[in-house]
Amino acid sequence: MKAVVLVGGEGTRLRPLTLTVPKQMLPVGGRPMIERVLEWLAAHGVEEAVLSLGYRPDAFLQAYPRGEACGVRLVYAVEDSPLDTAGAIRFAALQGGVSERFVVVNGDVLTDLDVSGLVRFHHERRAEASIALTPVDDPSRYGVVPTDERGQVLAFIEKPPPGQAPTNLINAGTYVLEPSVLDRIPSGRKVSIERETFPEMVSEGRLYALGSDAAWVDAGTPSTLLAANLAYAPLGPPHAGVTASVVADDASVAPGAVVQRSVLMAGAVIEAGAEVADSLVGPGARIGAGARVTGCSVIGQGYAVEPGAELSEARLPQPV
Repeated sequence: MKAVVLVGGEGTRLRPLTLTVPKQMLPVGGRPMIERVLEWLAAHGVEEAVLSLGYRPDAFLQAYPRGEACGVRLVYAVEDSPLDTAGAIRFAALQGGVSERFVVVNGDVLTDLDVSGLVRFHHERRAEASIALTPVDDPSRYGVVPTDERGQVLAFIEKPPPGQAPTNLINAGTYVLEPSVLDRIPSGRKVSIERETFPEMVSEGRLYALGSDAAWVDAGTPSTLLAANLAYAPLGPPHAGVTASVVADDASVAPGAVVQRSVLMAGAVIEAGAEVADSLVGPGARIGAGARVTGCSVIGQGYAVEPGAELSEARLPQPV
């Protein structure tokens, strides 16, 4: 089976880290996020993935120049301009020669969802498209998907007002699609699969959905990227002053520094007496002696925090 992986977004919620690298190339537990996604797909029989690229496609081509990662063949589909979700799916599928049933996933969602089970459900229902659903505490940030007892979707409600969602089951960003869905997507303009394509299919009774309690993380914000790293660690390496953190092999932590529940990316330097807690420190960034960086702060690539600085919920350098 083939998959289309959506990785074209600019990752604005993760700036300044994404000013220099696309979010799916950021590390999760010491490996690029995209590799976590591809490894999961490979475990469910996906042999080829079309990467739908837009923002900084060069990062993917340089990382995987032979067109392979985690045992999955890669095809690169680079948009000239953003086409939104449905437009990107159509563009990538056509570029990748997709002509049979295929899977679509968001490249910033980390999950152990049973994709094989979703494919079986899709086949049994003779669906044209099937969506994986996951429960959340606050569904107002997502696409809410009420269904009947067979899983036929009754409505597709994108980001309902707080307290007005008919269910807490949301679109989990994993789809099984028949190639006929591509014919529903107009070419040459932005098309949202959540706001246009899926609602049209609901009206025809062609859209189904399956709920799951599988682990699921939308790793597109600093707090969720941090949580994903801690979940996917190996934590370490063991070091005095470092606890429950992910530390790149070439990052350095000086004596007397404290690092807790944080991620130190490649080449990061934590100087003597500094404290880093619940934060993300980008590649080559430096935390000066005695500085305190806490509260889910994000320190971008190569940025130097001055000695003795007190930072909480900081984004440095500040995104423009």
